[in-house]
Amino acid sequence: MSAQASSSQPSGFGSSGALSHVYIQHPPLRCKISGARNIFYDDGTKQLIVPTSDQVFCWKTTPFNPNVTPSSDQIGEGPVLSIRFSLDLKLLAVQRSHHEVQIQNRESGDTFSFKCRSESERILGFFWTDSPTCDIVFVKTSGLELFSCSSGIRSLQLVETKKLNVSWYVYTHESRLVLLATGMQCKNLTGYQISSVGIVRLPRFDMAMAKSEANSKPVLAAEDIYIVTVYGRIYCLQLDKIAMQLYCYRFYRDAVIQQGSLPVYSTKIAVSVVDNVLLVHQVDAKVVIIYDIFADSQVPVSAPLPLLVRGFSRANAAASQLMGQNVEGLEGKDSNHGETVIYADEWLFLVPDLICDIANGVLWKIHLDLEAISSSSSEVQTVLEFLQRRKLEANKAKQLCLAMARTIILERRPVPMVARAIDVLVNCFSLSIKTGKHHMGSKVERSSTSGSNVNSAIDESISQADTSEKSPKQESGSGTHDKSIVKSSSVTSESEDNVSFAKNRGKSINVDLSSSEQNGGNLIGTDVSGDEAQPSVVRPQAPGSGSTSLRTDEQQESLVTSAAISPDDLCSFVFAPVEEEMAGDSSYLVAIIVEFLRSANLERLKVALNIYVLMIQLLARNENYAELGLFIMNKIIEPSKEVAMQLLASGRHNFQTRKLGLDMLRELALHHDYVLLLVQDGYYLEALRFARKTKVNTVQPSLFLEAAYASNDSQHLAAVLRFFSDFIPRFKSTTDHQTYSRYLAEMNTMVTA
Repeated sequence: MSAQASSSQPSGFGSSGALSHVYIQHPPLRCKISGARNIFYDDGTKQLIVPTSDQVFCWKTTPFNPNVTPSSDQIGEGPVLSIRFSLDLKLLAVQRSHHEVQIQNRESGDTFSFKCRSESERILGFFWTDSPTCDIVFVKTSGLELFSCSSGIRSLQLVETKKLNVSWYVYTHESRLVLLATGMQCKNLTGYQISSVGIVRLPRFDMAMAKSEANSKPVLAAEDIYIVTVYGRIYCLQLDKIAMQLYCYRFYRDAVIQQGSLPVYSTKIAVSVVDNVLLVHQVDAKVVIIYDIFADSQVPVSAPLPLLVRGFSRANAAASQLMGQNVEGLEGKDSNHGETVIYADEWLFLVPDLICDIANGVLWKIHLDLEAISSSSSEVQTVLEFLQRRKLEANKAKQLCLAMARTIILERRPVPMVARAIDVLVNCFSLSIKTGKHHMGSKVERSSTSGSNVNSAIDESISQADTSEKSPKQESGSGTHDKSIVKSSSVTSESEDNVSFAKNRGKSINVDLSSSEQNGGNLIGTDVSGDEAQPSVVRPQAPGSGSTSLRTDEQQESLVTSAAISPDDLCSFVFAPVEEEMAGDSSYLVAIIVEFLRSANLERLKVALNIYVLMIQLLARNENYAELGLFIMNKIIEPSKEVAMQLLASGRHNFQTRKLGLDMLRELALHHDYVLLLVQDGYYLEALRFARKTKVNTVQPSLFLEAAYASNDSQHLAAVLRFFSDFIPRFKSTTDHQTYSRYLAEMNTMVTA
């Protein structure tokens, strides 16, 4: 990539500079230590560990900070095959050989060793747990050995043994799941989840492996197995280099189900998970393929694009150029002016979203470019669903959704397509309220009305736009290509254990905003399936003079944990700006707003009153008074004082519309406002009768007297004076009575003269 291209970063939605959907941000975390033997990553404590001859240096990777200062601990000399801290950081375990692990108390410095009882056994590895029954687990060729450990006791107490002939194992602390490979081909796997709620054994299952020749027996390697946690679900991904497929297995409470496969285009791949998005790195091809397997979809989110390095300083690049160095591809340079080779052989991909460059001693964090992803897809509904599920950059995802909603309305896309997009946003917001994920924004209320009138009356009320096509019903299913069921009779059954494994559900909703975090290390999740949107490229409009975006400071942005968009947000940041920019017939925008009201009614969400006011303004602007009357009578526009006042204002040139406003005031028992408007319209005698009937005593008598005097009718003025004299105590002693009595006498004198 050229320097010019890599430094070009156009502003606004729909532009992301260099072509990439996944990138690593410069500067990285530097962990190069003189005399370092190796680099280890402890996923239990989220630390990068670099041992030297007599000490270890540790960098905290969560939250990711390139400038973090490492801590250090003294250790004895000797080889280091593996190293991990206890979860409370009080103990440090170092594997010295295949037969010995040393455990050191960090406070006292005391050290004790664990050794194999038999020379035929080998320690394959170990990990610390948060299980109430054990603290550390050793994986040996003879199986698992679970021990409890006390920082004050220089020994381990054996808790339990799991006998098994183990060839290799794979473990991630995020899933609390360890997979043990057995058999000649290592394709028979047994799993244990050792979490804070207990120990659960998964049923044994076999991996599918293609044969290159008839009599060949390929052996499954540990580097071809990946344990990932996505949307709280635990998956095992298996690379088949012969079939060039990445098989996907999902773990349930008492079943392991193969859920399809993903094609691969490289014999060497790596897997990462960023914000619940699965990234499959095609190392040989040097591209990344993005999958959102929330709905068990095997279709990539976007086209494969390279992984890029972003954020390299132009000042450093200029200095490098002056020094005669090649600056071609600035995004591939580090701060030492050395070229960062993408997907180098020394790259180690760490669970779930880190890359360690062992040769250069740097650690990168993987990021998603949401703007680039949203701009590259043509399916509006799918993109909105994808953005609504994002958590790490929830505020950016929210702004992108708002921009896309504005764009498709300004471009006058078909009403059914826009309606489906609005359904996604409304459904996601409703679900975020139910699950308690929505924290920012306006106060949310649930509508107490059933909303049946809205659904039944819309098709008769809108004649300008075709709204007869309903939003597609959400298809249900348990996912695609569910096969190879192990113990299928137990898949949908609940176990008595406390561990909440997922059920294999048959029906589900389309969009879910369930938490992406692991709840106590349990296997949890929800099955879903999604609808396809109509093909149509949407490039979100850049926020500027013609559009409105959510303006939040950094502190508020950090508090936004959900991309859910409330009805108030849709009104303020979509419909209101669009109304200002759209010219001509407003019936299209009215049809879109009605679809929004329909969706909000189905979810029993109470919308902002200003959306009804906007509808009245749009209909009155085009003099669609008959249609406005239908909206009012069928309760599509809910009655309120603000709506009534807008009807009165818009009905200056249409008596029937103004009457609707007056009737609404009476319906809402706003008697004071109703009386005032009757007086203003000259119906002061009717206003007096209504005020007496409803016992309105808050209107000043001077308003009625002034209106009667302005009519130049002495009989009316006399009637008003008599009314207030009879019903208001001590009215005759007021200045109003004296003044208008004099006016009445003058009027009578003029009549007799």
